[in-house]
Amino acid sequence: MTTLTTSPVITLSDTKCTLGEGAFWHPERQSFFWCDILGHRLYEHDGTAQHAWDFDRAISACAWVDAGRLLIASEVDLFLFDLATGTEERLVALEADLPGNRSNDGRADPMGGFWIGTMDYGCAPGKGAIYRLYKGELRRLVPGVGIPNAICFSPDGRTAHYADTDLGMVWRVALDAEGWPLGAPEVFLDLAEDGLNPDGAVVDTEGRFWTAQWGAGRVACYGTDGALLRTVDLPATQVTCPAFGGAERRRLFVTSAAEGKPEEAEAGRTFCVDLDGVQGQAEPRVLL
Repeated sequence: MTTLTTSPVITLSDTKCTLGEGAFWHPERQSFFWCDILGHRLYEHDGTAQHAWDFDRAISACAWVDAGRLLIASEVDLFLFDLATGTEERLVALEADLPGNRSNDGRADPMGGFWIGTMDYGCAPGKGAIYRLYKGELRRLVPGVGIPNAICFSPDGRTAHYADTDLGMVWRVALDAEGWPLGAPEVFLDLAEDGLNPDGAVVDTEGRFWTAQWGAGRVACYGTDGALLRTVDLPATQVTCPAFGGAERRRLFVTSAAEGKPEEAEAGRTFCVDLDGVQGQAEPRVLL
């Protein structure tokens, strides 16, 4: 196992998010997006300036539809958001009948679907689920999840990963040609014995799995066989979600959370670090 120190960690944003999440790189805008779930805010950083949009409810994850519109997951719905006008268009309700729940980690898959997890605001075990929106159809895929995270996909689009942070477990499942699960999931990583908490994750072009580890202050990279290959140490303890971006997708962006860490100066800030020998996948467009 190697600790990467190829370049210094840069603080991309000094904004202290209560619960930063939803990291992704927009390939058409060439900019980085993330959410503050509990702050009800969306951020964009284009490398020079930061922009922000406020919402009347918690938002947690995004995907791109075109250069000007995002699909955004909130605590009650999935909606289209126009970045220029700030207007919303609801696509489908998301557990609107469960006021104690909210959305959490999510990501677009290579077939154009969008996976999104839900969870209890109080983190009660088994109260959430994982859903997939594909061409207008929202289908529940995984019931009984505590804290859904690490939703990401293999380069060939035939394998999905997801975690329950509450259990310290990461699973993977085969996908069919349209991106729907095929057969039963299998355990990919069992991190509970090591006291590690898998949070958001992304897969690089070689199929390696990069996961933020809540409470450990690092992003850890695992091979397709589950072996720990390398780690990237970060200045915030509660790191939440990584994403590859930049012109060649060799820069790793990482969000974090300030919640419960008033004494930690870097908590809630957003970081980036350039990595040698690693390239991320381009984020897919969502098909509506």
